Amino acid sequence: MSASHADAVTFSDLSRNPRAVAERAVRLGRVRVTHRDAADFYLTAVDREEERDQTLATASRLFLALIKHDPTARALVLAMPDVFPWVRHLASDELRAFTLELVEALSDAAELDVDATTQEVIAAWRATARIKADPAHYAEARKATSGDFGPVQVSA
Repeated sequence: MSASHADAVTFSDLSRNPRAVAERAVRLGRVRVTHRDAADFYLTAVDREEERDQTLATASRLFLALIKHDPTARALVLAMPDVFPWVRHLASDELRAFTLELVEALSDAAELDVDATTQEVIAAWRATARIKADPAHYAEARKATSGDFGPVQVSA
């Protein structure tokens, strides 16, 4: 969930009147602090973040338990198209693999504070679905390659 513009303050507001901003964050749950020269951030109470962490851990453990009791993850696999409509372009074994990777990434986020992995898993499988959704691109992607294509450009 993201804070609305009404729930945002500028970094200057925070610098000028930290008590009022902190009180607002407590009242609203969290406040987005916008910064002209840097990334925005949220100001929130520790107890609220701890509750979010506990909620994520509970959901993660529930999903892991479902997979433990049903190795095919049938219930989760059936729910995936409701959450990610693009999975219709994945083969059934790919959908199961995506489901398992996602649950493992959610577990890492909950248990190890590794949040980026979840979004990486989703982005990777979405890219797979995107390429498979276009038969021409998918056929091109499956062609054999040879030779050196030069240095890889990495963007941060």
